[in-house]
Amino acid sequence: MNRTLRHIAVLCGVLVLALLLRMTWVQVVDYKELAEHPNNRRVAIDSFAQARGNIIVGGEPITGSARTTGSDLKYKRTYKDGPLYAPVTGYFSQAQGATFLEGVHKDILSGKDRRLLGNPVDALTGKKSLPGDVVTTIDPAAQKAAYKGLKDLDAKGAVVALDPRTGKILAMASTPSYDPSVFAGISGKEGEAFEKLAKDKRKPLNNRALRESYPPGSTFKILTAAAALEHGTITDIDAPSGAKDPYKLPQSSREVGSLVPDSRCDKASLKTALQWSCNNVFLDTALKTGKDKMRETAEKFGFNKEQFTPVRSAASGYPKELDQPQTALTGIGQGSATTTPLQMAMVTAGLANGGKVMKPYMVDELRGPDLDTIEKSEPEVLGQAVSPDTARKVQQMMEHTVTDGTGGKVKIDGVTVGGKPGTAQHGADVRDEDPYAWFVSYAKQADGSSPVAVAVFVDPEDMDISRPDIAGGRLGAPIAKAVMQAVLKR
Repeated sequence: MNRTLRHIAVLCGVLVLALLLRMTWVQVVDYKELAEHPNNRRVAIDSFAQARGNIIVGGEPITGSARTTGSDLKYKRTYKDGPLYAPVTGYFSQAQGATFLEGVHKDILSGKDRRLLGNPVDALTGKKSLPGDVVTTIDPAAQKAAYKGLKDLDAKGAVVALDPRTGKILAMASTPSYDPSVFAGISGKEGEAFEKLAKDKRKPLNNRALRESYPPGSTFKILTAAAALEHGTITDIDAPSGAKDPYKLPQSSREVGSLVPDSRCDKASLKTALQWSCNNVFLDTALKTGKDKMRETAEKFGFNKEQFTPVRSAASGYPKELDQPQTALTGIGQGSATTTPLQMAMVTAGLANGGKVMKPYMVDELRGPDLDTIEKSEPEVLGQAVSPDTARKVQQMMEHTVTDGTGGKVKIDGVTVGGKPGTAQHGADVRDEDPYAWFVSYAKQADGSSPVAVAVFVDPEDMDISRPDIAGGRLGAPIAKAVMQAVLKR
């Protein structure tokens, strides 16, 4: 064999070896990625080849599956009370993919989770397993009260209700909402329905309870009070503060006043300041507590990190780099402080639970097609944000705010309720933007434990309402009350 043929033979051998190595690599290493690639049509066919497992609320399925015609995707998702539960379920669409619980627990709901396999032989033979169910912690009565309250206002907004003792999410509503059923398929009509929702200026596809953050306004004052008491800035909630009203921000000529018509806020005590939402006292309190201690307390309640419920939430924010005026403004929930409704529910729940913050979660258990439990959620402590004594003092002030202050609209006969309304200025020019309305509250049982804490957020942008009528006590309190009553009746 001459030299040229020998080189060609070696080259062909190398090429064949490279091809064999590549084929082996694809089959052994890359097979899973290729098998699950979104552009692989077989993935879609397999995902919609059988009826999907269900998401359960109050013992009843709020999802289903329907046979399709004229398509190789045999089933599509259906939803019961879709707009009511969309912030919980998310959507599962032949064209748009999956979000929220539909996405997080897609393997359980599709039957692909290995824990659903009946025996080792099934795993070896590749036998398709039946899908499982996702059982939520949502209280249907509380969810309906939350959604109805927001919808009756025709408002953009959100409600989150927690069980402070466990962290269970009892309600999570967001408005305006959408029906995931209308774009569950792959038809042109369903595609147009999704595009219309995606382009809607009111953003119905957004989950305002988890994924959007806003200035918390005066509801943040309960955290400011907790930080001041915990770090010893204030020891007596009834002692005069010495903070003048209006309050001059440090290093600035700007004065911030309170919206109380008389002089009751001037040098008021912390308790009186929460009762009437006196800005001067909380500006001064945050400044004296300092940015580092304020941030430390905020982070113990969950700020500056994402929460997983298991659906991921946006992180609420208390920044590190603040000057003195900015630090003071965070004391009234303005400036650089931002929060999700979930986070404010966590703060309220933590204070109602003796300062102990529980990890929020909305899935009680995952179960197989035979109704056996595959995975059970257990309450998990995130941390002790403040001492029980600090929490008790803040509770005392919040309850006083309901009985004798600005939170009166949330009173429930025969029940101890603590609450705090708030309005939050926002935008480049706060004079041109209507403020947000907030309300946070909790209810106590006879033994002092709290089965429910609620955060209500209302954006009045598209509401037919005058600026003076935008107040947390007026817009948010009735919703919070209805949600708490629904839980207490249970």
